[in-house]
Amino acid sequence: MIAAGQPNSTREGNVLNIAKKRGESALKVMAINGSPRKKWNTATLLQKSLEGAASQGAATELIHLYDLNFKGCVSCFACKTIGGASYGRCAHKDDLTPVLEKLPETDVLILGSPIYFGSVTGEMQSFLERLQFPFLPYADPPSSLCPGKIRTGFIYTMNVDESMSRQFGFDARIALNEFFLKLVFENSEFLCSFDTYQFDDYSKVFAPRWDSEKKAKRRAEVFPEDCRRALEMGKRLASNG
Repeated sequence: MIAAGQPNSTREGNVLNIAKKRGESALKVMAINGSPRKKWNTATLLQKSLEGAASQGAATELIHLYDLNFKGCVSCFACKTIGGASYGRCAHKDDLTPVLEKLPETDVLILGSPIYFGSVTGEMQSFLERLQFPFLPYADPPSSLCPGKIRTGFIYTMNVDESMSRQFGFDARIALNEFFLKLVFENSEFLCSFDTYQFDDYSKVFAPRWDSEKKAKRRAEVFPEDCRRALEMGKRLASNG
């Protein structure tokens, strides 16, 4: 979607230069891990979502944000400069640039992050700034410069249970992320995995607030269902139906 009233030079310029090039190739699904851990709750659920997407014939890729050296939005406004070389896309160059440059060829984007202090990790928040801000012109009504529709999903993991999540207002933060993803990309859904198992061995850390036996029971009984739901999310997002 391009905002009404944008100059023709802009319409025909940089935004359209990154329009999707579609062929008969498999759908491309990119997963972004916003957790510092590569083999724990968030990463596991993202891998399951990619398994689901792959079962539909999609080509998949998992990117770990903590492997990259990058910053959030630096407020240069190059992405907002009419007729500029970077209108509608992030001009800042760092390790995140090659990831963002893959977007025109991406059909499905699945994000994953634990909740830290009521929000996603700092790396994921920085990624979201760089991902979304270039596509959002200061238009009224709000619109998007994204050159094509990308199906998006967001997987959240958290140490608290469902009731504590509501008590702490996590649902409002999740709803805000969903709002912007839908505004930019036109499609989004999310999955929450609650009361996650944080440590290999609870006896080695000071965490008297948590009942390790209850945590282990939930890990054994509920987390497999979360994995199944992540698998189904991947299938659904990668489906052509």
